[in-house]
Amino acid sequence: MVLRCIVRKYVHRTSNNKSLRSATRGFTLASRCNAPTAGNEVAKTRNLGIIAHIDAGKTTTTERMLYYSGYTRRIGDVDEGSTVTDFLPAERARGITIQSAAISFTWPPSGNHSWLSGSKSNEALSATPHNINLIDTPGHADFTFEVLRSLRVLDGAVCILDGVAGVEAQTEKVWTQASTYQIPRIIFVNKLDRDGAAFGWTVKEIGARLKVWPAVCGIPWWSGEGRLQGIGDVVGLRALRYADGGDGKDVLPSSMQQLEIEDARFATELKKARTALVELLSEHDDIMVENYLEADEDHLAISVADVTASLRRCLVSQDPQNVVPIFAGASFRNVGVQVLLDAAVDLLPTPEERPDSEVKIGAARGGLAKFLSGKLTATTLPDRAKSSSKAVSKEKVTYALQNLEACALAFKVVADARRGVLVYVRVYSGTIHRNATLWNTNLQNMERAQRLLKMYANDALDIESIPAGQIGVIPGLKFARTGDTLVSYTGSHPKSGPPAPINALQLRPIDVPPPVFFVSVEPSSLAEEKHIKECLDLLLREDPSLHVSVDPESGQTHLAGMGEMHLEIARDRLVSDLKAKARIGSIEIGYREAVSAASEHVTEVFDREVSGRSSKAAASASVEPAGDEFVAAQDDDTHVFDLADSNRLVVSMPILDPNGSSTSEEETSLPEHLSLTAILQALQTGTSAACARGPMHGYPIHSTQINLIFSPAKHIFPNTTLAALSSAARLATQQALKDSAKLTETAMMEPVMMVTISVDEESLGAVVHDISSARGGSVISLGSEDTSTSSSTTEIDVNKIYTPPDPFAGEHFSLESFGSSDKRAAKQIVARVPLKEMVGYLRHLRSLSKGRGTFTMVVDRFERMSSQRQRVVVQSLRGDYG
Repeated sequence: MVLRCIVRKYVHRTSNNKSLRSATRGFTLASRCNAPTAGNEVAKTRNLGIIAHIDAGKTTTTERMLYYSGYTRRIGDVDEGSTVTDFLPAERARGITIQSAAISFTWPPSGNHSWLSGSKSNEALSATPHNINLIDTPGHADFTFEVLRSLRVLDGAVCILDGVAGVEAQTEKVWTQASTYQIPRIIFVNKLDRDGAAFGWTVKEIGARLKVWPAVCGIPWWSGEGRLQGIGDVVGLRALRYADGGDGKDVLPSSMQQLEIEDARFATELKKARTALVELLSEHDDIMVENYLEADEDHLAISVADVTASLRRCLVSQDPQNVVPIFAGASFRNVGVQVLLDAAVDLLPTPEERPDSEVKIGAARGGLAKFLSGKLTATTLPDRAKSSSKAVSKEKVTYALQNLEACALAFKVVADARRGVLVYVRVYSGTIHRNATLWNTNLQNMERAQRLLKMYANDALDIESIPAGQIGVIPGLKFARTGDTLVSYTGSHPKSGPPAPINALQLRPIDVPPPVFFVSVEPSSLAEEKHIKECLDLLLREDPSLHVSVDPESGQTHLAGMGEMHLEIARDRLVSDLKAKARIGSIEIGYREAVSAASEHVTEVFDREVSGRSSKAAASASVEPAGDEFVAAQDDDTHVFDLADSNRLVVSMPILDPNGSSTSEEETSLPEHLSLTAILQALQTGTSAACARGPMHGYPIHSTQINLIFSPAKHIFPNTTLAALSSAARLATQQALKDSAKLTETAMMEPVMMVTISVDEESLGAVVHDISSARGGSVISLGSEDTSTSSSTTEIDVNKIYTPPDPFAGEHFSLESFGSSDKRAAKQIVARVPLKEMVGYLRHLRSLSKGRGTFTMVVDRFERMSSQRQRVVVQSLRGDYG
């Protein structure tokens, strides 16, 4: 037995410490998990998120949580548009979550209420009321930024899986995002009431795709006809039968003794699950081995508190997470949600148990607690004896830290029609009080928090303060954006803010993914231009994953986003909610141009009056295709800069003049008002401006090397300025690009996406053929490849994962043949496809896969088009289809 081997190793390791077993006796759940005292309000707080693939049942599960906690008196329905968290008209019309919604409730409800009388141990954390701040996140790939900024402030997450579909593509993506922020997770296998649901297969897939060991804490209780009638509590060794058609509050518990009489087969399976759970925990938790020895090596004799404590240690203390508790249920049929809520309170960490928040002060990085103790700034302060009078002394830093009242992160901005701009914040230190002055360390400005709100989805309650570990809302802030750090400091100056280093303190920001889809926004009239600009600014403040740019030549405004639905929602909000009178153009693709031939050096002179003063400079430039490998000359006369879009700038300062003779020191010296660093920066600025528009089609230049020859004797004049040098470099580069285009037409480059498509095996052939032939893509791998994007390096042997048997699992669906010939399992296709071909692809994919196919995509790179494809694209851009 695996556990006996673990016990032998453990006893050998601890044989020299005879008092260890007696010292560990009597540990309570709180002490073994290092849980804070019950009187500490932070210890009774859970900041949780619901993450999953689209249509896995996130909002449905959230509605049941609110109902059982007593927050609502009726259960909302997604199809009816009566849910609490999906309150936007666009969400209710489409039946999906678009905007993450925060809501707070208490579990278990205060008073004498208990969802199952006598079911909770007094040691369990879920035996006392806890405050849960819950965020329901979107599952659609287009709204991945909503998930990212929610995960940034969460302490734990509940990942919901569809028991029929298993681990889907977006599930892997959000799982990886949660791993990036080191967020402990539990999994709820939902929809086990549906035909084709397979709990055992889903558990196997969790190990195979997410690279974690599934700790099965709940198993489905099927009736003889294969109907879900309840769940088996593996930790508590009991069965819970739910009334048919009820609201989930009518639950009949059965002890192991009762279950052996009622359903001996299920009782046997529940014992197997408990044995497997104890053995798995013993491999990752030494204290569980000790408990096993104390229980005389009886898996069933280990107490509920000890098993729960072991699960909690595996979640809170392990990084990366290797063990994930698995629970079963069906939210739509009101089965298993209360057990999930208990697990969220008992297993997921408090704000105090999370790793120290990462902060940055200039170039110094460290933890927030280290900064508040003065240890982080002490290592970065200059020596007072060698520093100027303006240097900050350690005594002043200590005094400044004592006056720091609060530090918070603004993670979301919403323009509410009734309340104005709402800024969602997570407080990491201290307390934000009403009427407090807040210093924005990113924007270096100050605002006042005149009101503080506690949000309940679309409702709000005025509060006096937001303490550490809590999530709240500050209405009326004019400048705060997503990712800004807000600090409250006693005695802050209205203009200069708090003293250093607090004025430069920044919490870890939120990464914004780059946009890939574009539409044009045009005002209906010139009078609407200002209003549209204000509306777009508000949209960008709400959603930083949107991007607005203006074409300098055409003057057209472009709105970019994460996908078709993302831009569709933004367009509806712009026109319907913000009442902007604008015309929205079709989706445009951001192409690039690349030179195909090297040009000769061309010299351009900029000689013009600027602000009444004459200014003159010159520059010499040539262009050529940028190779993948480039080695710069090892001397001080060559400077290499990497520009945007894989462009490269090489600035040469030749020692010899064009005639081959050596130049004098006076000819190579620079004027006093022009330093070498400033000159190089000016040349880089001018070159970048020239690369913004190609010579043939007007798209930005890509994969091009610009060679600039800078000779002070030839290119600098008595009235040369940095602006003139920048303009000369721009003119020379533009002319070199035109000369190259005259020799050989520039090649167009298009964005190519890395696409992950999930389909059933029956549709696999049709989808692969469509990708490789009709859409010009290249398939990289099929379902047999390891498509997991988990950051965990744990090797998972699927055959060692315990799973209960699934009803109606035929021979082709045996768990032993997992991943080989299971036609029910979703297959994954990884391919590179041009972005243009992915516009509107979702509808086509659903038609090929009978509605079961999904895909996610990210920008991979820009690639050159073939001559035939370039000709087709150019004709379509010109409107010439003949």
